[in-house]
Amino acid sequence: MTVTDSSLPPPTRDSLTDDLLWRGLIQDSTGLDELRELLDGGETTTYYVGFDPTAQSLHVGSLMQVTTARRLQLAGHRPLLLVGGATGQIGDPKESAERTLNPPEVIAGWVERIRDQLAPFVSYTGDNAAQLVNNLDWTGEMSVVEFLRDVGKHFPVNKMLAREVVRARLETGISFTEFSYQLLQANDFFELHRRYGCQLQFGGSDQWGNITAGVDYVRRRGAGPVQAFTTPLVTKADGTKFGKTEGGAVWLDPTLTSPYAFYQFWLNVDDREVDRYLRYFSFRSRDELEELAKATAERPAARLAQRALAEELTTLVHGAEETRQAVAASQALFGRGSLDDLAPETLRAALTEAGLVRIPGELPDVAGLLRDSGLVTGLKEARRVIAEGGAYVNNNRVTEVDATVSVDDLLHGRYLVLRRGKRSFAGVELGE
Repeated sequence: MTVTDSSLPPPTRDSLTDDLLWRGLIQDSTGLDELRELLDGGETTTYYVGFDPTAQSLHVGSLMQVTTARRLQLAGHRPLLLVGGATGQIGDPKESAERTLNPPEVIAGWVERIRDQLAPFVSYTGDNAAQLVNNLDWTGEMSVVEFLRDVGKHFPVNKMLAREVVRARLETGISFTEFSYQLLQANDFFELHRRYGCQLQFGGSDQWGNITAGVDYVRRRGAGPVQAFTTPLVTKADGTKFGKTEGGAVWLDPTLTSPYAFYQFWLNVDDREVDRYLRYFSFRSRDELEELAKATAERPAARLAQRALAEELTTLVHGAEETRQAVAASQALFGRGSLDDLAPETLRAALTEAGLVRIPGELPDVAGLLRDSGLVTGLKEARRVIAEGGAYVNNNRVTEVDATVSVDDLLHGRYLVLRRGKRSFAGVELGE
């Protein structure tokens, strides 16, 4: 097995393997020479990456695997995107505690949702057309006796006990259900190799033990050879978990995380992280990324790298029109564009992120709106802000301390955008 490090030679610009290394996308591998042969040898390699349906949607943490799968297909290789209809019912062991098992019908619904989410990232036509697969197709029809005889006998228990996450759970306890997860994932690699000629698996670095168990299992079954690599776990600059905000996970499903909120997540990436994230997730070339890094360093306040990252990933996940709306909303809320051009869904999503206050019945005056929205602490401060010219309603400055609004001022018949100064804004929704 090979672990990549800083002693590797500088990457060239015409090799997929070297490009993956330059981007930092290979943390561990079963052998860089073997990996180069598969990825740069001129033949089409069938590879797979798996996604367990542990929630109703993928989140931005899944983007590392999704975009890497896309990257390999664009280089000419054939992807198998596996959704774990079987393994999702078991759950990979966590270090903290036993997973809660979800009902099979819930898992089945999540499988379909995630399959739909994966579809836009790859192409299903051409010589290297992608294919979605479900490990329930071969695991579900296997009897307990077949599983123990055909799969279980190839796994030394001492090696399974040596796995770090298993060792961490030995004192507190781990069920046979979670202990057996490694066998199921390893069998997936064997079945994909047997059915589709799959030669390569990749996944997150926390899956290295499971992945190498699969490589070894394929060999023990007299098949192969097969190879594998892992991508690094994505973290923030402070070491905390990637993809979390104060509101929770950042989902790929637009009903759980709006395209506007998704765009804002990437726009607000820390300066210390943005170059690394661009290498991980962007499909711009090395030359383009180096030029962008240079331009960003010269004009850091413009946040050129963050804007490029936010626009590219929002377009990839949600499409060009949703990205246009998100960009327009970001500009309009700060007075640099027209609020009238925003779709009601985008406007509401943006105001929800800022803080959306629902007011039933009649609207108070502007001073009362500023107070109720939280932009000021009281009416006295609100009137002072208005008198000093720092209050705006729908990007129009309000100068009279007793100014009022009417239903005619409501955007889409129900929203108002309030702003204090240049950067503090909030939303009001008129409702029952």
